[in-house]
Amino acid sequence: MRPLFDRASFWLFAALIIWAPIPLGSNRPWAWSILEIGIFGAGLLWLAGYARRETVLGTVTRAAWPALALLVLWLAYLLVQWLPMPAAWVRVLSPQAAALHAGANYLGPERLITLSVDPHATFVFWLKSCAYAVAFALTLLLVHGRTRLAWLCGAIVASGMIQAFYGSIMHLAKVELEIFGMPIQHASQASGGYVNRNHLAGLLEMSLAVGIGLMVGQLDDRPRRSWRDFLHDTATLLLSGKAMLRLVLVIMVVALVMTRSRMGNTAFFASLLVAGALGLALSRHAPRGTVLLIASLVAIDVALIGTWFGVERTFQRIAETTVQNVEERVDPAVYAVQMFDDYPLFGTGGGTFYTAFTRYRGHDIDAFYDHVHNDYVQFLTDTGAIGIGLMGLFVLGSLVCAILAQARRRDPLARGVAFGVVMGVIAIGIHSTVDFNLQIPANAFLFMILLALGWVSLYLNRVAQK
Repeated sequence: MRPLFDRASFWLFAALIIWAPIPLGSNRPWAWSILEIGIFGAGLLWLAGYARRETVLGTVTRAAWPALALLVLWLAYLLVQWLPMPAAWVRVLSPQAAALHAGANYLGPERLITLSVDPHATFVFWLKSCAYAVAFALTLLLVHGRTRLAWLCGAIVASGMIQAFYGSIMHLAKVELEIFGMPIQHASQASGGYVNRNHLAGLLEMSLAVGIGLMVGQLDDRPRRSWRDFLHDTATLLLSGKAMLRLVLVIMVVALVMTRSRMGNTAFFASLLVAGALGLALSRHAPRGTVLLIASLVAIDVALIGTWFGVERTFQRIAETTVQNVEERVDPAVYAVQMFDDYPLFGTGGGTFYTAFTRYRGHDIDAFYDHVHNDYVQFLTDTGAIGIGLMGLFVLGSLVCAILAQARRRDPLARGVAFGVVMGVIAIGIHSTVDFNLQIPANAFLFMILLALGWVSLYLNRVAQK
């Protein structure tokens, strides 16, 4: 039987990867609704194929049961946050939430209230989380062979390349443009389809990591005996069909530099160094020159091409970062942490930061913050110790799988994808200390796929069906 539904699900899923960043990073209600409908639609197509016995649960999906179990617990936990319950229960579980609801002057003796201070916002957050969980599961289910793995990684790289090319052209042309009613400042930096350049940088960090991983996976496995072999392989790479991937990586590196994102560029190069060191230490079967080759190629890009497109201005921005610049990012996070003292276990509710923060902001903060510029703090305040514990275990487990894949797998593609996962997760982990990439649907969607690829890189059978 021709796997019609399975293929339709995969190609819809790949198309969503390319589409998600285009409408302002899918960070508007209508845009994230389209993304959610698309993800759920891809999931229903796979279920239809499963009902027709077109496909089965593969080895990767079965092996990833701990991650799937954590996601189910996460969704159930968020459900508890926004479901109404007796006020007496909320007083025990979250006294501050009960007091806040009581202060609204509508709480009667029999009224039901929620742990969340804004149940509607938490419901929206829960729907997004459901979509992300389905995206994680679909990656495990649909990537059941090396061909599918290569195509999915190709879609990720293509998405980054499209945004990089568009952002670079608009920046060089100094065009000021409105996208979906939102003015984008292309003249001062590359923003692509995003309002905030830092979020384009976040997308490029992950896309570049996957692209570099693909390049690692395509390199020759033969150990190099001398520098002559190293130079020969480098020249072969530049003159072979891999040059197209090489060109795409150049475009994305240039665009990353053009974003003028201080932490975006810092996170990219730091993650490359860390992932490279881990790759050298763990990959017993990989040639020792692999990571050095990739690092040298990216260094050449920055030295020879990035200089023409403003890398020195990005470095200047980093060097000129003042105490005031840092405080603008740190102060909201410091005040936000005070929320944790009042809502330690369950938080204020997923997606409620913009509502809850108004009671905690200091007099020295004039701007309105719908997100704190720190993903860790926002997850802590929104979902409490329980929520951040569940997500921390989930991310850590996926990262460990990618690290183990580098140590255990002999398949070059699996090792390359694992390298990309480690690099991408570390990059976003660093960037998240001063920004909120994981609150942007397009970037959170891609991050979940990246985590799923960690399990794929470890458990995908090389001789599995294509």
